[in-house]
Amino acid sequence: MLSVGVDVNRLGLMVVNGQPKGTAEYIQATSRVGRSFPGLVCTVLTWARPRDLSHYETFEHYHATFYKHVEAQSVTPFSPRAMDRGLTGALLSVLRLENDPFNPNLGAGVLDNTGKKEVVEAVNLLSSRAWGITQQSEIKTLAIDELKERIDEWAKEASKGGRTLAYEKKGKGKDTMVALLRRPGIQAWDNFTVPMSMREVEPGVRLIMNTARVGSAGPAWTPPPSSSRENGEGDE
Repeated sequence: MLSVGVDVNRLGLMVVNGQPKGTAEYIQATSRVGRSFPGLVCTVLTWARPRDLSHYETFEHYHATFYKHVEAQSVTPFSPRAMDRGLTGALLSVLRLENDPFNPNLGAGVLDNTGKKEVVEAVNLLSSRAWGITQQSEIKTLAIDELKERIDEWAKEASKGGRTLAYEKKGKGKDTMVALLRRPGIQAWDNFTVPMSMREVEPGVRLIMNTARVGSAGPAWTPPPSSSRENGEGDE
């Protein structure tokens, strides 16, 4: 019920009824509490379940090392949505690490034409990687098209006069700089929005519950009296 993305600061206590089947699920669920203030997680294990009993017997060691027990996940690095988010970062990493002129912050302005040898080699490297992993020609073609689209846009930005194109607007002379890269935020993603971590996929959404329409009368039904349940009535 509580997993990734539930960030409620006031949550401070959780009871885990039984050991979840996956370590990743266990970590994600229990990390919902204590986000801003100290929190407490109580794990209730059942002696009749062999898996629960095993975790109970190795409770301290398991919790000290549970990150190494996280299950492997399948990934699709060259799916269309993954390339939307990650291809720009990969292209920039290859160009900046392999070629000294592209490496500095002001190296963004070096791309004066789309046919530069360094750019062609980077496209070939990444598209070959896509083919080597997927063995699908349509994925390789998609990677090439996505890369060329970014390179065309990059070269167009670098060719505009009267300004200095940089990867980020920082350092000496930043007042005359225009940043090529953009950080993820509330604005729409584009070809040069580059995440700073693997968690930056979509902007957060704040939900506000409107209680004006809920009313204060409560539900139409009422629970049976506790005395009737204690006497065994209504158990059929």
